[in-house]
Amino acid sequence: MDVTEFEELIDRLGEDLSLWPDDRRLPAEALLAQSAAAQALLDEARALRQALAAPPVRAPKGLADRIVAAAANMKSDTAEPRTEGETAES
Repeated sequence: MDVTEFEELIDRLGEDLSLWPDDRRLPAEALLAQSAAAQALLDEARALRQALAAPPVRAPKGLADRIVAAAANMKSDTAEPRTEGETAES
């Protein structure tokens, strides 16, 4: 087994080698014992799986309302023409 085939198997079978069929798992384990590239692929796949399994990040309560209010303030503030380089705070 080479690194390319190992990567394809990770994509198809997942990063948990214990779930692989013996005829694929045994050569994969032998490759892992001698290949830093294969080990890096496995580590990356495990990290990706862990990241995908993490709970989703939630926006703070009220964030959408604050964004809408800020946008409304900007809209009313932009009614006055500005000179080049001038900002709302100027």
